[in-house]
Amino acid sequence: MQLLWVAPAHLLLLCSVALLQVLTSQASASTVVGFYSKTCPRAESLILAQVRKKFLVDKSITPALLRMLFHDAFVRGADASVLLDSKPGHPAEKDALPNLTLRGFDVIDAAKKAVESVCPGVVSCADILAMATRDAVSLAGGPRYDVPTGRLDGKVSIKEEALNLPSPAFPVEQSRESFFEKGLDAEDMVALLGAHTVGVALCGFFNDRLFNFRGTGGADPNMNPVLAARLSTVCPNPFFTESDADPPINLDQATPALFDSAYYHQLVAGNGILQIDQEIIADPSTASHVRNFTSPQAFFPAFVKSIIKMANIGVITGSSPLGEVRFKCNVSNGHVHTSGKPAAPARRQPATKSRLPVKPPVVPVPLTGHGRRGSKPKAPGVGPLPPRKPPHGP
Repeated sequence: MQLLWVAPAHLLLLCSVALLQVLTSQASASTVVGFYSKTCPRAESLILAQVRKKFLVDKSITPALLRMLFHDAFVRGADASVLLDSKPGHPAEKDALPNLTLRGFDVIDAAKKAVESVCPGVVSCADILAMATRDAVSLAGGPRYDVPTGRLDGKVSIKEEALNLPSPAFPVEQSRESFFEKGLDAEDMVALLGAHTVGVALCGFFNDRLFNFRGTGGADPNMNPVLAARLSTVCPNPFFTESDADPPINLDQATPALFDSAYYHQLVAGNGILQIDQEIIADPSTASHVRNFTSPQAFFPAFVKSIIKMANIGVITGSSPLGEVRFKCNVSNGHVHTSGKPAAPARRQPATKSRLPVKPPVVPVPLTGHGRRGSKPKAPGVGPLPPRKPPHGP
């Protein structure tokens, strides 16, 4: 087990994450830590090398991969369906409005190419996405945790299904229902929202909180008035201007490039940017988790537990006909022309499509968004998690 970036004073945090690793090493009956230890022992180091290479020139790759993993897991499960390109007459998730600002596909492709050169046909794109996200989190100062692997890649990707991603505009109760539907509880939701400690959101996603909150003609009274006044000089007032300016704003106003617990301190101080961010400190069902997570000793282990759970939603494993190990992450194997016969895939567990307990369907809910509300996003977003159901932003 490896742990990255933990200050000497945080020995308690080390112990907490280490214990959590033991408890979650069998996080799913269908994925296990060390799945590729014999079939592709260099896989994790090859993936880390590609993520580190990107991180050195672009720190925003951390929120980008976090957001991509969230968008993948919440649609059809963690099967890399978000990576598939559209086919004629069959638009894929990647082309849905909430996903138009996803970034980081180049990193996943580079990692896949590196792994394929050593272990062809063995490591799935779904596993690469999960491990690459972990690596990006640790490089940004967060915990390095063991990722249970053994996922297969899905063969299906449907654009319309991605329109139901949870949105940062949803109230807490609706957001909780979206997470419950995926087998995640309120603590998981608050821990995963901690990904907002890195990344940005465009002004269009929250400027109603600055200029005309719920028709009052003023700012959201729950936002720190100093922050609201400052942001109102940066974000254009949509009620008095036709400006196309839509600058990105850090979701964590304290240490936006560092994966730490400062995001929760910001919420306590009234500095939440998105509506959902500020509401989780006001709602009795989530406020205690927010206050608890102001301590990294509490936040890091909880985040590890929750992101492992999220990355095991609906996984396909074994020899299931629903999945495969893609040769290229953007196309299913039936649409790839290869030169020579590919190597046989790794031995896998009995076929299964694992799903966490779910509740009856409800109106779905998102985390964060990075486009302009009510319009097609103009430029790639670099925030962490997802966009919202039309009208959009996240």
